[in-house]
Amino acid sequence: MADTLTIRTPGIATVQDLGRVGRSRYGLPAGGAADQHSARVANVLCGNDERAPLLEITAFDFACVPSADILVAVTGAPADVTVEGGVRPQWEPVSVCAGETLRVTGIRRGLRVYLAVLGSFEADYLQGSCAPDTILGFGPALSSGDELVLRAACPPLDHPFSRIPLFRLNAPVPPFPATWTIDVTDGPDRADFGDTGSRLFEAPFTVSPRSNHIGLRLQGDVPRRVTQGEILSRGVPIGAVEAPAGDELLVLHRGRGVTAGYPVLAVVTATGLSALGQVRPGQTIRFRHRTLDQAVTAHRVQRGAVDALRTRVRTAFDALRIRAPDTT
Repeated sequence: MADTLTIRTPGIATVQDLGRVGRSRYGLPAGGAADQHSARVANVLCGNDERAPLLEITAFDFACVPSADILVAVTGAPADVTVEGGVRPQWEPVSVCAGETLRVTGIRRGLRVYLAVLGSFEADYLQGSCAPDTILGFGPALSSGDELVLRAACPPLDHPFSRIPLFRLNAPVPPFPATWTIDVTDGPDRADFGDTGSRLFEAPFTVSPRSNHIGLRLQGDVPRRVTQGEILSRGVPIGAVEAPAGDELLVLHRGRGVTAGYPVLAVVTATGLSALGQVRPGQTIRFRHRTLDQAVTAHRVQRGAVDALRTRVRTAFDALRIRAPDTT
């Protein structure tokens, strides 16, 4: 029989990857990990392809037990990670022996944690991705007793007595501040807001409890459209900052529908989207204006840091004779 990872305390956990790239033309939301950077790093730390399936754990405590020795990495929001009660680090590879309980508790400052396993695990796919789609009812949240079929095992790598970590891979850990700064570029309808458009950058906004993976609702001094006329429904990008009539801004995230008819004041950058995936209801955010060149540069720097980490992981794994199977 195949080795498995058994869910003991599911909290709110789903099987995720980086989403359905290029499927918006067919009307499908992109979906995928809300914090793409943390998800990529988790898989890279396990020697996996960055697009491999992994677990996204949202807000609540989680526990699982493998039937074989495995190597895992836990990234994302700060949390307490333990194996059989012993504290383990985030953002580094961690050994878990067969039958041991891995727990992720006390998620704080951010909203989501990512758990990757060396070799990943089996997952169902829809249009090239295992990411859940709530509209189609694909990829429900995990339940207690669910078993994920592991693709690989890994002998224990940590010292059984001293627990001195074997890895110091210097993963690129983003900040998790009390007030988030989210980078945006100008949206296609920026001119429609006249002088009120500057309100987006002048004061903080509070994230409403009605926010979800489809989009965030923000309360604050909302910019107002000063032009007249209807806006026809059209394609909208992930990260569109919309200003409908009312007292809230909408920021579309990875579960967004592909068309909308609200004016788009700004668009969150690629790096800003990962940060936005960690913002909790009740927290405040400030928007920061960036040019397209600045947004592209920040994205390249972040991706370059992940690529450099991949090289360090490969060197460390080669030295320890850890072989990560193909997870593409």
